[in-house]
Amino acid sequence: MTKLPSPVLHFVLVHGVGGGGWCWYKIRCLMESSGYKVSCIDLKSAGIDSTDPDSILTFDEYNQPLIDFLSTLPPDNQEEKIILVGHSAGGVSVTHAIHKFGKKIHLAIYVAATMLRLGFWSDQDVKDGIPDLSDYGDVYDLGFGLGPDQPPTSAVTKKEFQRKIIYNMSPLEDSTLASMLLKPVPLLALQGARFTEGHEADEVTRVYIKTMHDRVVKPEQQDAMIKRWPPSDVYTLESDHSPFFSTPFLLFGILVKAVASSSTQL
Repeated sequence: MTKLPSPVLHFVLVHGVGGGGWCWYKIRCLMESSGYKVSCIDLKSAGIDSTDPDSILTFDEYNQPLIDFLSTLPPDNQEEKIILVGHSAGGVSVTHAIHKFGKKIHLAIYVAATMLRLGFWSDQDVKDGIPDLSDYGDVYDLGFGLGPDQPPTSAVTKKEFQRKIIYNMSPLEDSTLASMLLKPVPLLALQGARFTEGHEADEVTRVYIKTMHDRVVKPEQQDAMIKRWPPSDVYTLESDHSPFFSTPFLLFGILVKAVASSSTQL
């Protein structure tokens, strides 16, 4: 009897606020060197996408590159298993995707990420899922695409705060690279992320990777989101908010372990 080939594991990596596909360069290298397929998504206005972030006013528009990518994948694909990985605010993009394409996704992994089942509907959602950096002072440069008397439409962490808050355990060369590449996030669009009830989201196995020295999405926020929408597994990393820089080998190991563990549970 001919044995069918094992499906290819295809990791789709989604960046967080201000980042881009470039954030994952260490993880991509480790994965591709180990034989995995990897796609790194630039969301609208992020990475090499040149869209003005102040012109993006809805979450659907911001997340369209991920949705477009997933929509091109065939349903019931027996040749690939899609592992969707979201970092930080990329977790909101992942949740949106599993609501729309749950049947296409083998596993959803949240890395120091916002994990809210229906997005930002309540004050509790905001408390748990949006970073509170007020302890550090005035940390954001804001854009006002709708006018100075309207709510800000974009935000980026000021360069003088980036290493202290986002990359406090990361190599200096990586935080230097990030300071050159970080871009404003479409703030109004991200804050407007709200999803309606969708049963497919609960059919996708989810895993959470906690970052124990995170100054952005603090450990207590991560715990609160895990408690409200429990994933199948929770892993921990002794890292800052950016484990793809600070602990890439450990993060890679957990990602592979999470996939192996989920496969035995299915």
